[in-house]
Amino acid sequence: MATNGELLIKMENIKKVFITEEVETHALSNIHLEIMKGEYVSIAGPSGCGKSTLLSLMGLLDTPSEGSYLLNKTNVEDLSLSQRARIRNREIGFIFQSFNLIGDLTVYENVELPLTYRGMSGAERKKRTVAALDKVGMSHRMKHFPAQLSGGQQQRVAVARAVVGSPSILLADEPTGNLDSNNGEAVMELLRDLHREGATICMVTHDDRYAKHAVRTIHLYDGQIVDEERVEEVA
Repeated sequence: MATNGELLIKMENIKKVFITEEVETHALSNIHLEIMKGEYVSIAGPSGCGKSTLLSLMGLLDTPSEGSYLLNKTNVEDLSLSQRARIRNREIGFIFQSFNLIGDLTVYENVELPLTYRGMSGAERKKRTVAALDKVGMSHRMKHFPAQLSGGQQQRVAVARAVVGSPSILLADEPTGNLDSNNGEAVMELLRDLHREGATICMVTHDDRYAKHAVRTIHLYDGQIVDEERVEEVA
């Protein structure tokens, strides 16, 4: 999926410092990053280099110590907690390494959950939830609970939950980290299909095999962007 030339994310001079017991940890510094709508970007680098911290800032789960962040033309770093929560719900889909499904909710209820905060009608929620489960091949398991699913199936449900609200961007933090290689490849293929359909994806990974699924790879080292590479998109 080619980009449409429209800017989705713009980060300028982003810095993140964690202070604990008078010790300063500079997790990120001098981050300048742009992501266009329709791009598939991976953030790669060794453990502890700041990948997940950067993704947390993108997803409004944390705030930068310095710098500016535009998401879909909205300056988001100074928003209130409730404003950030609203934008997260409508603009961002999260896919986590640990799936983060709610154990006492069915597959259907897990996927529907983000829509319940939008004041959407029951009929519209059902339509979107069924469509998202169809997209990831899990509609036949909608009445099951997470504990009744394999790891690969749970991650597919997590992907459905991430896309059900038609977010502007999918943020995936080590989405294959808890999966064997076969299930890992299946989830990566699912993400690639979503990208081909128009999804904007930013994925954190330390695995070069999976980083290469993206069209652009940003390399982080010690909290700074040190390199960037782009590959030709496969039709």
